[in-house]
Amino acid sequence: MLTIGLGIVALLGLALWVNSALYASRITKQHPASGDLIEVNGADVHVLKQGETGPVVLMIHGASANAREFSWSLAPRLSETHRVLMMDRPGHGHSERLGGAEQLEIQAAQAAGVLRSLAPNEKAVIVGHSFGGAVSLRLALDHPELVESLVLLAPVSHDWGGGGEAWYNTYASHPLIGPAFTQLVPIVGPGQVRSGVTNVFSPKPAPEDYFDKSGIGLLFRPSNFSSNAKDVNALRAQLASQQDRYDEISVPTVVFSGALDTVISPQLHVGKLKHQVDGLELVKLADGGHMPHHAFGADVAASIRRLSADSFRAE
Repeated sequence: MLTIGLGIVALLGLALWVNSALYASRITKQHPASGDLIEVNGADVHVLKQGETGPVVLMIHGASANAREFSWSLAPRLSETHRVLMMDRPGHGHSERLGGAEQLEIQAAQAAGVLRSLAPNEKAVIVGHSFGGAVSLRLALDHPELVESLVLLAPVSHDWGGGGEAWYNTYASHPLIGPAFTQLVPIVGPGQVRSGVTNVFSPKPAPEDYFDKSGIGLLFRPSNFSSNAKDVNALRAQLASQQDRYDEISVPTVVFSGALDTVISPQLHVGKLKHQVDGLELVKLADGGHMPHHAFGADVAASIRRLSADSFRAE
C-alpha cells in the first residue's frame, strides 16, 4: 500500500510539473520577449522601447507586473516626444533573475545598467509604480548621475511595521516548499488574480482587457511567481535599510498618490517621504487608487514632459 501511495503522489507531482511547463510555454508564446535584451551584471534585462528621439524616460513596474504595464497606458502618451524605456525587473516578464535580486540595491543596479547601455551620457526621468517606486528611489540614491528627476506613482517607500503579507508569498519563497507550491500556481492563480484586479484599481474601474494587455499571465509561471514572492517578502527589510537616506535625494521629485488607495497606505509611505525629500511635489488624487498611470495618465504624462522640459531649459 505504501508503494502504491508513493506512486500516486509521484504521478500527481509529475502531472503538476507537466501542467505548469505547458502553461509557461503557452503564456510565453502569447506574450513573447518583443523588446531588447540588455546584459547587465551577467543577466539579461528585457526592455521595451517606444519613441525614437527626445529626453529619456525609464519606467519601472511594481509587484506582480511587468514592463507591459506601461506599454499601452502611459508610454504612448510620450512616445512622440520622448524615448521611453520600460524594463522588466529581475525575474519578471522576460528578464533573468540574478543572485541577490530581492535586494533593492541589485534591482537599481540593473536599471542603471540599462540606462548606461541604451542612453549613455544622458540623464533620465525615472518613473516608478508601487514596488517600482522603491527601486526608483534606490536608483536615485545609488546612481544619482543617471537620474534627472523622479515621478513616483503610489510608491512604496517605508517599512510599514508588519501585517498585510500574503500567505502564498511565504509558501512560494520557502526553500523547501516553494518549488512544489509554485507548480500549483498556474492552476489557480490566473482565475484568482482576474477577480482581484478590481481591488487594485478601486475606486476606478479596471480598464477593459487589462489582464491580457499587461501580460499579467506571465506572473504565474513558477519561476516568475517565486521571484515576485521573494521580492515582496524581502521588501520591508530593504526599505528599512534605505529609508533614512532619502534626504540625500536632490533631484526634482513628483509623487502621485491616491487618497483611496486600498493596496498601500499613502499616509505611511508618501506621508513620510514628503518630509525627507526636499522640494517634493505631492499630487493628491482625492478619488484615486493605486493605479494613477491609468486613471490619471494624462496628468502623469504632463508632469514627465514638464520635468524633462525644465531640464532642457536648465542646460
